[in-house]
Amino acid sequence: MSGSNEPHESGPRILSVIGAPIEDGAGVPGTIMGPAALRTAGLLRALRDLGHQVDDHGDLALSNKAADTALIAGSARNLASVSGWARLLCRETYAAMNNDRVPIVLGGDHSLSIGSVSGVARYCAENNRELFVLWLDAHADFNTPATSPSGNMHGMSAALLCGEAGLGGIFANEPHGLVDPKNLSLFGVRSIDKGERELLHARGVSVFDMRMLDEFGASVLMRRIIDQVQVRNGLLHVSLDVDFLDPQLAPGVGTTVPGGATFREAHLVMEMLHDSGLVGSLDVVELNPFLDERGKSALLLVDLVASLFGRQILDRRSR
Repeated sequence: MSGSNEPHESGPRILSVIGAPIEDGAGVPGTIMGPAALRTAGLLRALRDLGHQVDDHGDLALSNKAADTALIAGSARNLASVSGWARLLCRETYAAMNNDRVPIVLGGDHSLSIGSVSGVARYCAENNRELFVLWLDAHADFNTPATSPSGNMHGMSAALLCGEAGLGGIFANEPHGLVDPKNLSLFGVRSIDKGERELLHARGVSVFDMRMLDEFGASVLMRRIIDQVQVRNGLLHVSLDVDFLDPQLAPGVGTTVPGGATFREAHLVMEMLHDSGLVGSLDVVELNPFLDERGKSALLLVDLVASLFGRQILDRRSR
């Protein structure tokens, strides 16, 4: 694959929508209602209107917590239930990928990505496909139990996916994959803890903070990421946190940070990702309907996901 700027045509796809009503990884309750809010806001209809086949698996239910998960050092709240969700989601996304589906996981807090991305990573490892992860988030989520100020596991998900120490046996003996830290891109970040900053630098994670978006523009930075994935024939997982957006646009999140992505920046990111044809899986996380304003955040997220899967203002090829 070349790093051409020409759009890569992506036709109708089979999408597996998986609800993950988890709030145990967050400090503020309410994300358990996120999957229902996204469906109510018209997500499935929007994707079907674009010509995709949508298989809605409904909301998963956690039947057993992972009692055999051991904490090495530090603090990790609700470790057993978060680990149980991780194992469940890892199996679900791996199965979807194996069946040539695109898994779309509706959250739920960002700790769900420990499982969803691990399943995609396992599939990629078994099929000799390099996995890249685009983390659209106000936060780095690169704490460990030893560095986390709160112990909330939604702030550790990226670090755990990259194999950072701190949690023993989160997957027990279940097969799962990891992400190379150099293949992780944090985009739109504007809140990083001291311990995270040191780890990110040491591991070589690509961090595109809001200062960089202001200075260079979203399109230039996204082109860097897309070109890197294209030249290595990689597959891209997108993890979209509501707080990537400015809270004036999307107030329905428990961890607001001012100065986030604008409406047009966010849509441009999604449009460029669609044009690239590289996205193989998606998380939509941290929507808290209890904190939203008349569905404002949910409706915007539906619009962004529709852009990622092909909604356009006009057909660019006809110009």
